[in-house]
Amino acid sequence: MNAHDPAAAPAPAETVGAHESAPTWTERYTGAVMNTFGTPKRVLVRGEGSYVWDAEGRRYLDLLGGIAVNALGHAHPGLVAAVTEQLATLGHVSNFFATPAQVTLAERLLQVVTPGGAPAGSRVFLANSGAEANEAALKMTRRHRPGGRVLALEGAFHGRTMGALSLTHKAAYREPFEPLPGGVEFLPFGDLAALERALGDDVAAVFVEPVQGEAGVRPLPPGYLPAARELTTAAGALLVLDEVQSGTGRTGTWMAHHLPHVGGGVVPDVVTLAKGLGGGLPIGATVALGEHAAGLLGPGQHGTTFGGNPVSAAAALTVLDALADGLLKHVAEVGDLLRAKLAGLGNHGVAEVRGEGLLLAVGLTAPVAAAATEQLLEAGFIVNPVREDALRLAPPLILTAEEASSFIDALPGALDAAMAGAAS
Repeated sequence: MNAHDPAAAPAPAETVGAHESAPTWTERYTGAVMNTFGTPKRVLVRGEGSYVWDAEGRRYLDLLGGIAVNALGHAHPGLVAAVTEQLATLGHVSNFFATPAQVTLAERLLQVVTPGGAPAGSRVFLANSGAEANEAALKMTRRHRPGGRVLALEGAFHGRTMGALSLTHKAAYREPFEPLPGGVEFLPFGDLAALERALGDDVAAVFVEPVQGEAGVRPLPPGYLPAARELTTAAGALLVLDEVQSGTGRTGTWMAHHLPHVGGGVVPDVVTLAKGLGGGLPIGATVALGEHAAGLLGPGQHGTTFGGNPVSAAAALTVLDALADGLLKHVAEVGDLLRAKLAGLGNHGVAEVRGEGLLLAVGLTAPVAAAATEQLLEAGFIVNPVREDALRLAPPLILTAEEASSFIDALPGALDAAMAGAAS
């Protein structure tokens, strides 16, 4: 019997929701939750390590990790202990006051955001999400060069709130909510000549993702970021790196722009973080590098109720501790294993493998990603059809080589079935 057959997995212990069937929960969901995500694929009631269980007791290897969020997997003992201890000590205070967890987290982020630590005068704003982190960065651009143009890239995804949405390229996300905050222009992805033509002394900032996640896991081409740093410096514009999905160890380094072939040692003006930083708890961070960027927002010009609360900060510190204690190396090693084995599946419809570390896309030779995802879900694996012809993998950073190999073993059959279905 296949150990990764959901029907073969033992039923989980009694948990909230385990006494009700999946159809009942789905009916309750559709009757109470706003329809912004469509019908849920499954109703999940429990998680442990890299696995989750649904309301029917079926087990799945979670290769999406809450979309690059569950860095330490599910129910990680260290994370549970840190959050429990902090919540039992001090759960929330307003930002009129400081807490040790908040201050320590800001200090730690300044240590790891650039190799060797952030420049003198750097500061951190703690928020609740990636969209909020990018909202703060966008407000900084208005202070840096009021009325200035802002440049972003085709394929960019920076969030769904109105300001972050103005930086997001996909028309289906943007058009229903226009007019959006103005002044944003989109340039061809990875095209340095286009960036050079667009830059001038009227540009406030350039926003880029070192690895575009929602566009199908596309790393910027080598040389782009170093050149963008030179060009923005010459134009007096801010360089903002959105590391919401690619940062905090996801690519096997602290930040994706630390990879020599991606960032080449650049020091941006702003880095935004979220997703995996909290290991499952909501947190975001806008890291301003250097005194000028750090001083763009002053008292009363930005704020948050929950951002930097001590519980989420304690969770983030646990994630950073784990990364510093060998997890970064593990991510790189398991990522290399996945890339090598995935690349050998060309006869099953794999065209290419993109990405870094444990942020990967399996590019397919046909637009069957949705069908393959359904096949894999039935077989006990959660992936994401990020594009019609690509599967996104963003598993917990604790994913083992054995777990990764089990997915490799199941993928050919899922792809073959999806291809056969498309051909019929």
